[in-house]
Amino acid sequence: MQFLKEEECCAEQQLLPPVSPNGLFFNSSAVSLVILAVFETEEPISLPSSRVVHLLDTRLLPVHPRFSSIIVTGEDGVKRWEKVAEVNLQDHIKTPVFPEGKSPEFYDRRPLWEFHLVKYPTLNAAGNVIFKIHHAIGDGYSLMAAMISCFTRSDDPSLPLTFPKNRIRRSSAAHGRAAFLSRALTSAVNTASDMWFSFSKTKFSEDDLSPIRSGDPAVGSRPVSVVTMTFPLDDVKEIKGRLGVTVNDVMTGTIFLGTRLYMQEMDPGSQAAETTAMVLMNTRMLQSYNSIQEMAEPKTTLAWGNHFAFLHITVPKLIGMSDGRALEFVRTTSATIQKKRFSLAISLTAKLLDLYRKLKGHEATASYLYKALKSTSMAVTNMVGPLEQMALADQPVKGMYFVVAGTLHDVFVTIVSYMGQLRVSVVAEKGFIDHDKLKSCIQMAFHHIYESSCH
Repeated sequence: MQFLKEEECCAEQQLLPPVSPNGLFFNSSAVSLVILAVFETEEPISLPSSRVVHLLDTRLLPVHPRFSSIIVTGEDGVKRWEKVAEVNLQDHIKTPVFPEGKSPEFYDRRPLWEFHLVKYPTLNAAGNVIFKIHHAIGDGYSLMAAMISCFTRSDDPSLPLTFPKNRIRRSSAAHGRAAFLSRALTSAVNTASDMWFSFSKTKFSEDDLSPIRSGDPAVGSRPVSVVTMTFPLDDVKEIKGRLGVTVNDVMTGTIFLGTRLYMQEMDPGSQAAETTAMVLMNTRMLQSYNSIQEMAEPKTTLAWGNHFAFLHITVPKLIGMSDGRALEFVRTTSATIQKKRFSLAISLTAKLLDLYRKLKGHEATASYLYKALKSTSMAVTNMVGPLEQMALADQPVKGMYFVVAGTLHDVFVTIVSYMGQLRVSVVAEKGFIDHDKLKSCIQMAFHHIYESSCH
């Protein structure tokens, strides 16, 4: 799919930097992923096309040059971003027309394309605004920066949208030479262990087939269903405070426990199945944190693009269910993520992949990463959204969620915060995953964890 209208190249066009390794991966013959961001409006959408064009022209295109660029291959064989002479926004604004008089359930089964104004009610909203952005342009964090440039605060457009503050968890280890040597040795051991686990998982072993992993090589092109659920952020923070973990740890542990409950219910024999999740971590937060407001400034180059790492996280096995076992999922998940988060394997793997790309080419590198994704059972990623209610050209937004299309997993879970709520979305393969039952199991898992930790 092409985002922008292709124009003939001219001498005045600006040649931008080469496409990053992650960008090449997401725009290869092996994988082509797009991010779909859905904004649910409180009222029926009444935006004329001309106003949408003006909004995108003045708010979205200035965010970053990639929104007015295409990928070209130079004479040296290097793929680069190249600005087009003109972006024809009318080609990329879609307002679908569906049969009238249908139920909200019917309109839930809508098509998803580049930019849609869906002027029909669903079970959750009076209308939907849908952005579809190719992953080669940037990751979900970059997408959020681009999206907020088109929105204003619903209560006061003159005030900026604000986001939860990121707090990087720091080690409380003792100082001194002995402590330094101990941490260095631990880091070296963890790095070697993490790199070997990731390499062996990609080259030599795959997860067991299970109720959430079909092993079908065509999984990325099969029809999917999307279900969402909402959790109060205050409840999640209460669990976080009681257990001394992060919000991300609580939700990832909830998803893991819910997944195991689903597997056990669908096939009791799968409770001990080897199951690994690919957790996508924003690497911008490893050393410093760039705010979404900074990234949304016009023509910014600050931390834009695909800056994330794939973490292989083993999903704990579920042998019996108890209150203590529910909390163990959160604690185990937290310990594993922290161990891997600060492992040198993340940066070393990125450098090795870049070297591999230079030696073998981006298609060979994409094939390697494709195998890494295919060897696991599920994927989990998250983003932060605004604290205040947003509005798009005076249209209040009551809810939002995002999904990743073209995924190589039968189950892909996304999480986003907005207005004091956490919205969890599950993309599941139709005909293989019972999405309603999986949703119910995740909700049940959260109930177990909340009751065990807070009562």
